[in-house]
Formats: sequence, structure tokens, C-alpha cells
Amino acid sequence: MQTLNVDLGDRSYPIHIGPALLDRDDLIRPHITGRQVMIVTNDTVAPLYRQQLETTLARIEGLEVITLILPDGEAYKNLQHLERIWTGLLEARFSRTATLIALGGGVIGDMTGFAAATYQRGIPFIQIPTTLLSQVDSSVGGKTGVNHPLGKNMIGAFHQPQLVLADTDTLSTLPQRELSAGMAEVIKYGLLGDLEFLSWLEAHMEALMARDATLLTEAILQSCACKARLVAEDEREGGVRALLNLGHTFGHAIETEMGYGCWLHGEAVGSGMYLATVASQRMGWLDQADVLRVATLLERAHLPTHPPENMTPKAFLKHMAVDKKNIDGHLRLVLLKPLGQAVLTTAMPQAELEQMLTTECQSGQALS
Repeated sequence: MQTLNVDLGDRSYPIHIGPALLDRDDLIRPHITGRQVMIVTNDTVAPLYRQQLETTLARIEGLEVITLILPDGEAYKNLQHLERIWTGLLEARFSRTATLIALGGGVIGDMTGFAAATYQRGIPFIQIPTTLLSQVDSSVGGKTGVNHPLGKNMIGAFHQPQLVLADTDTLSTLPQRELSAGMAEVIKYGLLGDLEFLSWLEAHMEALMARDATLLTEAILQSCACKARLVAEDEREGGVRALLNLGHTFGHAIETEMGYGCWLHGEAVGSGMYLATVASQRMGWLDQADVLRVATLLERAHLPTHPPENMTPKAFLKHMAVDKKNIDGHLRLVLLKPLGQAVLTTAMPQAELEQMLTTECQSGQALS
């Protein structure tokens, strides 16, 4: 087991990474404050890991444990299904000392965290991420929320977990498409701030995609370490933490336009990172070799580069206009200047952005 710490003063918490952690009641026990626990999971994860977690929690004397199972998928990350968590807590008469446990991927983690942030104005929660994407990214940092038809993750709150327990054994049941989606976020950390890690990923991508346990643990560790540093420096994304959104402005536009769940989040981010790389080249900050390097790595991870065939520049710009990084109507993009160093910028002219999107959308159509 490897352990990192997210340093936020009295709200600091550990990230434990390794195999067989779902069986470790000793790791969970210190982070449960009261006697009431609700596990929130989905109908894909529950048959795989619900009983194992419930058995582990049963070894903690005196706990009242209930489990709520939601439908699986980004399409259900909304207020309607969030209300099912609140209702479950109220029906069970859970108090403000209760603890929520998110057992699942990013959707479950975000929704459970938001329920915890808002139930009785805030109760503790624990993240037990079961996908690569959630283990390397969404479970760390306290961003919680739900989607709205007009924008992804536009309704939410910052609410830090008490603990992140990343059991790498859960990756053995992860569909290959989900593994690729998670690898997008891993690649992101190399692109935005660690060229050495990027080179390491290039050297090991096929073994990572073949689920080499040692290499996956190292990739998760390095990714979490990067995110933990940025969260500790800028918890509420007023500055450097926004760099973690590399590829996300373009990616969220794809998800919103296509319909949540049509493209997985990591797939949209993969395409978004490629578009950010092309935009950086157009700004004169990268060269063609850099663009090819990024595209090649994404393709080796079985991720898309060009946008969906029915995506238009108009659709991109419409959704990008409501991106959370924008201030006073100014579109802010996370670009690369150079490779391995992300910057948040408003410097790209609108006309240049539109021209780039037109070219890339046409390329996507040609590839379809």
C-alpha cells in the first residue's frame, strides 16, 4: 500500500492506494465519526463489491449500515437521482454525524459528495473509487456536483472527503473502454506538468493497458501526487488548480452536446486534450512534432483525438461559453506552453479558435 496526504490543514486526509484495501476496516474506522453509514453505489458496482464492503464495515462494532443503489451512468448524474440519496438519508433518520461512503466511479463519487455537502448543511463522506478515472482524478480534491442539461458539473460544491481508499483490485473488473477513459486523466498529468512522467507513460502504455498491476499502481500514485499538490495550493480553483482542466473545456462541450454518457468523460477529455494541443500549436507554443506525440499516445490508449463526426464549431462555442473557468464573458482555455507546462489563457483570438474548430470538426467527419 502507498499513502499520500492531501494537505489542507485540519481538513487534510489520506489517499491509500494498493490491493485488497476494501477488506481493511482498520483504514476506514478512524474516518467514521458517528454510528450511521450509508453506502451509495450503482447497479454495476453493487454486485461486484457491495457485499465485500458491507462485510468489512460489519467488523466495526455498533455501526448502522444501509446501502443505496443508483442506476449506472453519466445520464443519471442529475438532481433527480441526487434527491434519492437525500430521501434515503431522511427516511433512515440519519443525523449530521452520519457518514456517506461513495463506492463506484466518478459519477457516484461526485453525487455522493454533493449529497454529503448539502445534507443537514454538511456531513462527512469517504471516497472508495472503483474506476481508474475516479482513482486518479475525481475522488481527490473535493469537487462534487451534478450535471445540468445546459452544462456539465455546473451545480455542485467543494466538499473534501475524510478518506480516499483506492483499491487497485477493483480495476480487474473494469471494462476496457473504461480503462481507456481513465488513462486520459493519467496522460493529462504528464502533459500539464511532468514531462518525465509523460515519457514514462510512453514507455509503458501497452503494459498499462494490459493492466500490469505494479505499473498501474505507480501511475495512480503519480497522478494523485500531482493533483494533491495542486489542491493543497489552490483548493477552490482560484488559480493553478484550474490547470487540471486541460482538455476539459473542449471535452465538456462534447459531452453536453452529444448527451451525457454517449461519450465517456475520459473519451471526451482525450479529444479535448488533442484539441488543446492543436490550439497551442496555432498559438506558436508547440510544434507539429508535439501534436503528433500527443496524438500517438492518446491513440495507444485507445482514445479518440478528433471530435465526434456530428460535432460542429457552433456547438463547441455555445457550450464553451458557459465553462466555469470563464470570467465576465471572457473565454479562458488551458493550453500548453510548451509541452509539459500548462497555462490558463485568454490570448487565443476568437476567429483563430473558430477556424481551428472548423478544421478539426471536418477532420472528424472525414475519419468517420
